[in-house]
Amino acid sequence: MATTHKEISGNLLTQISQIHETVQNEVAKAYIGPPALVQSLMTALVARGHVLIEGVPGVAKTTLVKAFAATLGCQYKRVQFTPDLLPSDITGTTILDMRTNTFELREGPAFTNILLGDEINRAPAKTQSALLEAMQEGQVTIEGEARTLEKPFMVLATQNPIEHEGTYPLPDAQVDRFLIKVQMHYPSAEDERRMLGTYNETLAPISAVMSPEDVLRLQDLADQVHVAEEIFDYILALSHFSRDHRQVYLGASPRAALALLKACKALALINARDYVLPDDVKELAPMIFGHRIILTPDAELEGVQTRGVVSEALERVAYKQVRRH
Repeated sequence: MATTHKEISGNLLTQISQIHETVQNEVAKAYIGPPALVQSLMTALVARGHVLIEGVPGVAKTTLVKAFAATLGCQYKRVQFTPDLLPSDITGTTILDMRTNTFELREGPAFTNILLGDEINRAPAKTQSALLEAMQEGQVTIEGEARTLEKPFMVLATQNPIEHEGTYPLPDAQVDRFLIKVQMHYPSAEDERRMLGTYNETLAPISAVMSPEDVLRLQDLADQVHVAEEIFDYILALSHFSRDHRQVYLGASPRAALALLKACKALALINARDYVLPDDVKELAPMIFGHRIILTPDAELEGVQTRGVVSEALERVAYKQVRRH
């Protein structure tokens, strides 16, 4: 059954699109690169999701995240992941206050709105998994007591390619908690030249475009974006194609299909629409299904890429407008 369509006014949609454009412009003061990356972060934010950014060192992953966080007017904290980092270094711990002889909570960096997990795959799985509960449930458990995190809460994690020395692969369960995974590559010659010119002078300060309340309002509005029955069918067809693919061991799960649906609604909203288009699905599917598909061992040996499977699905699965009676 299609979602109930509560029409969003044209004026409000225009305002949201202008906010998105202003965020792009503010981020561009520090980050020189494809605007599509900023749009991906904005989409995940509005969809209440998290983002995993992969790239070699030095391609401005951290710069992008810091600039984006600065536009949101939200509390921001950063954790540098290292092999000796402990789970309590992220979630927090209780300590004894000698003055009062009582235990009190010392909150970890997870108690924030925007959390940057820098080089997340340089810590072992036990520490990486400290974020699982926070990302999925919006809470952390410290010494048996669950503590709710403030909303909005978003994890923006960076990682180096797993073939780099000193990296640990993220557990599949944690990778699945990231709504979107994006790849950052070396900049084009033109962008790199602009970067040199930009950083040759003092950077212009980045202004906050939104507040935490604005972010929550956008998230609620995304829930009202209309999704036609045919879009449901299209998402499911793409998901089932991945599961039936001969080179895939585990295809896109029902949670992946739901993630794609939520992201499409967010993308439509920030582009001044209160309805989802098939093009939204096509644009986001590689970033949402790609890291959730597990290939067969033979396919991995042959160098098959999961995004290649998604691209094949988009080529072979047609969007069908079916008139229902």
